[in-house]
Amino acid sequence: MTTPMTTTTTMQVFAGVPIVAKAVIDTPLGPMTALATDKGLAALLFDADKYHQGPFESPSAKTAPHHPHLAAARRWLDAYWRGEDPSLDGLRFDLHGSTFQRAVWRVLLTIPFGRTRTYGEVAAQVGHGAMPRATGSAVGRNPVAVIVPCHRVIGANGTLTGYAGGLDKKQWLLEHEARSDKREPVQRGLFG
Repeated sequence: MTTPMTTTTTMQVFAGVPIVAKAVIDTPLGPMTALATDKGLAALLFDADKYHQGPFESPSAKTAPHHPHLAAARRWLDAYWRGEDPSLDGLRFDLHGSTFQRAVWRVLLTIPFGRTRTYGEVAAQVGHGAMPRATGSAVGRNPVAVIVPCHRVIGANGTLTGYAGGLDKKQWLLEHEARSDKREPVQRGLFG
């Protein structure tokens, strides 16, 4: 007997997070919603994200596309869509999740542009006995898509597995990076 999957809304995920600004950013893959606290970028989500569904409406979150953290995210994304490997300098994050999730998300930031890692490799880098399945769950709940590159994590056999924004977006992002990466290709899996 399978347990039905429950849907978590964006409002539920960010309940209690002091979001002060929000903006919709148009991308080649469709609109993304960006959320910021006073401390940094808290979310960058595709509208059809599996784990962060529905709009974010809060009286404390003003639509403010020029808010410094949202503007920095937009500049990073603009460079990324042009095929550049943008620096994280100038970006500040305020990621809300468990200690384990935040450890996984920090590891994701170390995966180079145009490269991939398996869930097992990410788990090994997290350390402390992290298991690939638990790591995969944390990867899937990454609240800052594209910039915190959860799309660069693939299955042990090199196949595309899981992406909260949809596998079509994951494939597009990996192919975009493969086309844009100026380094010598490394033979590994499908894309990396």
